[in-house]
Amino acid sequence: MPCAERNPSGPREANQQEGLDINSEFVLSESGMKPRLQLIPFVHRTTHRIGLYLEAADPPLGLSQGEAHLLAHLAEAGSSSVAELHRAFAHKRSSLTSYLDRLEARGDITRDVRPEDRRSFTVRLTRAGARTATRVHQHLAALEDRALARLTERDLRGFQAVLHALSETIDGPPTSRSGRKSS
Repeated sequence: MPCAERNPSGPREANQQEGLDINSEFVLSESGMKPRLQLIPFVHRTTHRIGLYLEAADPPLGLSQGEAHLLAHLAEAGSSSVAELHRAFAHKRSSLTSYLDRLEARGDITRDVRPEDRRSFTVRLTRAGARTATRVHQHLAALEDRALARLTERDLRGFQAVLHALSETIDGPPTSRSGRKSS
């Protein structure tokens, strides 16, 4: 169901969430007034809170946040090369390898040598891993559905545009702060 149909009246006032004033353009710091970060604190906090949400699953999932997201991704995308997983998540290669080692030890995934490139592996869910991935995916879908119920379709598209802009900015060449669009 589109977001607009879920909540035709629109979102709650964003600046009332837990005392954060998103309308403030500057914050006082030890070195004086600085422009307030308007995106990053919310992304950091929300990412952390999603991890806490998954940790509170009942019965417990027994996974780290990184492992849970890898399983959910494999449930949606299917078997993937290690390089594809690296591109999807941008984990440090050592972190990704550690996650995969733990998931393989648990019996949730297998890593098979790719016939076209024996230096590379294909990561696949096992039957047990598919069950765990389904549970993770169900928890994330329930969270997302509850959040989407509070938004309009326009809100969702705006949010996606912000995340896309952050991703493109991270992946592209550095630019100055003066490159902001005005409203």
